[in-house]
Amino acid sequence: MAKLWCFLCIVTFFQLPKNVISKRELVPTPPLPILPLPSFSQLKWQQRELIMFLHFGVNTFTDSEWGTGHENPAIFNPVGLDANQWVDTAAAAGVSLMILTAKHHDGFCLWPSKYTHHSVASSPWKNGHGDVVRELVNAAKNHGGVDVGLYLSPWDRHDRRYGHDLPYNEYYLAQLQELLNKYGNVKEIWFDGAKGSNAPNMSYYFSDWFAMVKEFQSSINIFSDAGPDVRWVGNENGFAGTTSWSTINRTSLSIGNGSIVDYLNTGDPKGTDWLPAECDVSIRKGWFWHKSESPKKLSQLLDIYYNSAGRNCVLLLNVPPNSTGLISYADVQRLKQFKEAIDTIFASNLAEKCLIKVSSQRGGKDGGFGAENVIDSDHLWTYWVPRDEEKEGSWIEIRCNESIRFNVIRIQEAIALGQRIKRHEINVDGKKVAKGTTVGYKRLHKLEKKQVVYGKIVRIKFLESRGVPLISSIGLHYDPF
Repeated sequence: MAKLWCFLCIVTFFQLPKNVISKRELVPTPPLPILPLPSFSQLKWQQRELIMFLHFGVNTFTDSEWGTGHENPAIFNPVGLDANQWVDTAAAAGVSLMILTAKHHDGFCLWPSKYTHHSVASSPWKNGHGDVVRELVNAAKNHGGVDVGLYLSPWDRHDRRYGHDLPYNEYYLAQLQELLNKYGNVKEIWFDGAKGSNAPNMSYYFSDWFAMVKEFQSSINIFSDAGPDVRWVGNENGFAGTTSWSTINRTSLSIGNGSIVDYLNTGDPKGTDWLPAECDVSIRKGWFWHKSESPKKLSQLLDIYYNSAGRNCVLLLNVPPNSTGLISYADVQRLKQFKEAIDTIFASNLAEKCLIKVSSQRGGKDGGFGAENVIDSDHLWTYWVPRDEEKEGSWIEIRCNESIRFNVIRIQEAIALGQRIKRHEINVDGKKVAKGTTVGYKRLHKLEKKQVVYGKIVRIKFLESRGVPLISSIGLHYDPF
């Protein structure tokens, strides 16, 4: 009976209508990914493009950048502190993640830690009952759409345990547990290797710290010189390298190692780890608020944007609250101008009005990987793919009925399947106007003012790539600033 049943199954299978099988065969599959790949949390982080740092603490009241650790908590008294104003300012600027300096190098804690008296609990602010971390978390939660990150400086100039490996590492881990237990979901936690030249010799148990962070919150992104989720770009100017790989070898990295900044800046096309770069820079000269300082000009901020978010990175822009506990009016206004400028530049994609042609297409005309995907609203999961044999030399062409004016060219890769492009160039009406190496999540070519282009045919050619290129979006834009 069993043999008869198997025979009937085989007969039934081979009697399936031919059109059912042929339809399945006609649907082309996506190309294989090229490892390494980003995690879900890394992809969400990359799509933020702009995030905010908040340097705030006793330095805000002493006109300092690096505190001594001997500050009297009585100086901390931001009588007008309003975290809702911080969050509203961030949201209006298009920011979806705010990272607060919960403890800077001076060791003063912006939350009432039960492991030290050197905190807001010993300050006159709210009669010692204040909690800056809680205020930010609650404001972000009430607003919706804005997440919170935290920075807990490894270097502590106040605590007597510092310089004694075991007791200090236990103290640091205890404070990490407080922050990760009490304040809900933290989307990014920030570690660095900053330390003064005269600081006591101290070994940080980074591996233990990272393991505990992931144990408490598995979806968090950990930032440091060595990741494991986000790496430092190697400078505090907000500039990524003209070549910018999200891939790198973590075994070549160490936290606080000044000899690897160039490697951090460019990444590695042969890297075995997905570790995208974050570009940190302050809206002012200093990281903490100083009455004598003013925000950077709009032109400077746009230049930083093109060289960070426009080079496959996320821009971490520091906006320090003042001694009143508010983000200063001048900074609020500059952020507003910055957001309006970016919206003005990128609200319109001139390529959408033109015909898009490609050198070839995976799966043929109805294969699902056609030219239409590069001008839709999905910049991650829909994409154009050439035929496999066009690993090098493939192209996208934007053909317009009349001459259009632009000075910004945008290219984006479908990085969920790996970063691929090594070299590309852009021609307008047969004349080369730009060239570059990597693309990644987003590459912006901002032409010089004298290179404002009027043209009908724009060809983006991919000269060298790790496998076939996967282009999720292209754009032509005009920057009037």
